[in-house]
Amino acid sequence: MTDPKTLAENIDTSACLSRLAEMVQHKSYSETPGERVLAARMVEIMQEIGLDEAYLMPVEGDRVNAIGIWRGTGGGKSLLFNGHLDTNPATEGWTVDPWEGKIDESFIYGIGVSNMKAGDAAYLCAVETLIRNGVRLKGDVILTFVIGELQGGVGTLAAVNAGLRADYFINSEPSDLQAVTMHACAFTFVVELEGITRHLSKREEAVDAILAACELVPELTALTFSDAPSEAHRAINRVHVGVMHGALGRDLHEWRPPQVADFVRLKGSGRYGPGQTEETALADIRAVLDRLVARRPGLKATVRTEASEGRPIMPAFEVAPDSRIVTALNAAYESVRGTAQPTGPITPTGFFGTDAGHLYAHGGMEGVVCGPGGKFNTMPDERVEIEDYLDCIRIYLMTICDICDIT
Repeated sequence: MTDPKTLAENIDTSACLSRLAEMVQHKSYSETPGERVLAARMVEIMQEIGLDEAYLMPVEGDRVNAIGIWRGTGGGKSLLFNGHLDTNPATEGWTVDPWEGKIDESFIYGIGVSNMKAGDAAYLCAVETLIRNGVRLKGDVILTFVIGELQGGVGTLAAVNAGLRADYFINSEPSDLQAVTMHACAFTFVVELEGITRHLSKREEAVDAILAACELVPELTALTFSDAPSEAHRAINRVHVGVMHGALGRDLHEWRPPQVADFVRLKGSGRYGPGQTEETALADIRAVLDRLVARRPGLKATVRTEASEGRPIMPAFEVAPDSRIVTALNAAYESVRGTAQPTGPITPTGFFGTDAGHLYAHGGMEGVVCGPGGKFNTMPDERVEIEDYLDCIRIYLMTICDICDIT
């Protein structure tokens, strides 16, 4: 049986769910020893199913990626799959055990199952199905199970710097099986507003930094950047203020509320697309601040970026909708689901940072973001629809056969 459609229709659903449940049962919080335990188990599984190479790749300290290579016979295009093993911590509000891997009639539950162990398991199971059915490909398939996505993608960057490359890639971040062809780069900024304090009895003489901040936030929220190459790029521009502190002086003294606050510090994040720059984004924020200062004489305003110490920034990513990897994925999706695959700079995924940025910007590879999960991501009782997970395996399987070519 080597017809991709038939193979996809006949995947072992029970075995595929068991693979994912086992991964969920590993507590692989980011930057904990559990990452390495799961990575080692992924290497064992890849060796068991017959990959030509399976090994642990050093990243930093004791942290490691799990890498597997299924070598083709030659003459075909290669395809790299990418997903992270590290997860966020379980929060309050769960009604099921976050590490049980519970399966009911509709969902599989667990911390990290959406972000993004379901994507990891989907490409593992797609390859396992092909190997167990005796399929041989002309092109190589590379499986990367990385760590450190939550620290700016240190695992994927290590893999790229170690020389792992393919003709195409699929990053399996949760997109509800949509084909995401563009996502933003992220930066963090700090705005400081300095006003003039007076006692509340003389507040007409003051310049209230808190009132100025309340006026500023909606303007920043509505901002897109002036260097967007197209409306598609502008669609993934976004500015958000997530922290605001206001009181007296730079030390933000809070014990004197009868006085008008003369200092506010805001911290936020911005998103801009491929071809856009952080410099332009900051200049556009600066222009908003200049207009605010002009409306409020005596107010001073500054903006600066804030980088995570020692951590990479996830670059923006894009791929042409008519790229070979996108059209192959589209065809597989339509074959499995009988309808056209939503494709483009789709949000909210377009606002994410993903490891696709490193594969694209540092690895020079052409690829797409598409994975199961998304709707119930990073929330109590995190879960993935079983139908989406199984369909993702089918879609990946057919895409592999299309790109890498059955001998």
